[in-house]
Amino acid sequence: MDALAKCLPTLGRILIALIFVLAGVDKLGRIGATSATMASHGIPYANVLFWGAVAVELGGGLLLVAGLWTRLVALVLFFYTLALALIFHAYWTFPAAAARSQHGDFFQHIAMMGGMLYVVAFGAGALSLDALLARRT
Repeated sequence: MDALAKCLPTLGRILIALIFVLAGVDKLGRIGATSATMASHGIPYANVLFWGAVAVELGGGLLLVAGLWTRLVALVLFFYTLALALIFHAYWTFPAAAARSQHGDFFQHIAMMGGMLYVVAFGAGALSLDALLARRT
């Protein structure tokens, strides 16, 4: 297999995962503020669901980097990102001045969802724990 074809999926996974890993770490530094933001958007049990968000972002992001359970993790991140887009960045519900900013954030989430679907479709690539486990069986 061409070296570039081996490396590019790994680089792509890492770049896609970075936003989730960094967001999860950031949430750990702002537990109260993040829970309050979640509650202000109507999310029930925000203090509990905060930890679920950290697990999905940080845990899912790290699993994506490692290429372990990649397709499943990417699917979970797809639906998580869809929920975030609809709950936090529904630009059509904001006043005109704020809608411009939220419009950009909404479509950034849509782009991330596209990346997740690509990973679901094509998997982790040759340099991943998924590939290593497949070779062992």
